[in-house]
Amino acid sequence: MLRENLMKVRENMEAACRRAGRDPGEVTLVAVSKIKPLSDIEELARAGQADFGENYVQELCDKDEKISVPVHWHMIGHLQRNKVKYIIDKVDLIHSVDSLSLARQIEKEAAKKGLTAQILIQVNVAGEETKFGLDREEVIGLIREISPLEHVKVRGLMTSAPYVEDPEENRACFRALHQLFVDIGRKNIDNISMDILSMGMTNDYEVAIEEGATMIRIGTAIFGERHYN
Repeated sequence: MLRENLMKVRENMEAACRRAGRDPGEVTLVAVSKIKPLSDIEELARAGQADFGENYVQELCDKDEKISVPVHWHMIGHLQRNKVKYIIDKVDLIHSVDSLSLARQIEKEAAKKGLTAQILIQVNVAGEETKFGLDREEVIGLIREISPLEHVKVRGLMTSAPYVEDPEENRACFRALHQLFVDIGRKNIDNISMDILSMGMTNDYEVAIEEGATMIRIGTAIFGERHYN
């Protein structure tokens, strides 16, 4: 069932790209594997899925220690500064940076390991009180402050749009974030590349792709519903 679900998501991605006149190769699928067993991740990895998103530091570390196939980990959940050291050399991309203090902690831990951390700036594009992320007006200021950090590379933006029954309701959010993404890219700020726009989840990823997402984060449509204890 997992492989069939993965194939269906990929087919939908390709269809969305065709509608938008885009190359499907421009969009990366991150399978959101939080609270799902390692066996599921390994099955999908053997089916060709390379990128997996985790929300919790301890869970990511446990899975990284035990996994038997190579994968790319993405930290997509809220990241506390005191947890950065545990994942800094395990993840390919940190999606959820929304403060200078967190960026400075990532810089500190990356420098210790002699690596450059790849990060996205998290934007609360709909201004939801229950979600982390910056207001759109704050993004450029934070990016300019992060720019001088030698071991941190801003690769783009991320958002979690509101949960809606009709994905069309999120089109304006995605369009607004894509415009911000383009505007920042045109500024040519040192050490800042706008090449990843992480937006779109199970309920709205096709609309996100149509509006310019280069990375989508899909959990339920691949793994099925989550059952939290």
